[in-house]
Formats: sequence, structure tokens, C-alpha cells
Amino acid sequence: MSKIKMKSHSASKKRFSVTGTGKVKMSRAMRSHRLISKSKSSKRAHRQPAMASGADANNIKRMIPYA
Repeated sequence: MSKIKMKSHSASKKRFSVTGTGKVKMSRAMRSHRLISKSKSSKRAHRQPAMASGADANNIKRMIPYA
């Protein structure tokens, strides 16, 4: 009997990655437009990646099983 491969969610593959310790890494929002009205410190802080919360991470890992 052959194994059935699961399909990965294409949008999630582009937006999330799993770290070596199993956390889900993602980029922050609010960085695409209207940057002139945002403070320098907030723009700098949003350059750093964010980690998804526990409940969200479980759903994301289900969408990208081979990550």
C-alpha cells in the first residue's frame, strides 16, 4: 500500500517557516505602505521576525506539514 502525500497550503508556505526548536516564525504586519506616519522605532521593531502564538502555531504547522 502506498503512502498518500499531504498537500501543503501554498499561501502558508510563503508566509511562515518553522525554526529548529519547532516555533513558527512569521513577518510582522504594517510594513507595506503609509510608512511616513509611523514612528521610526516602530518601523525598526517591525523588521524583526515574530513568533506565532501556541494555538496559531498548531494550525500553521498543520498547513505546512513538510516545513
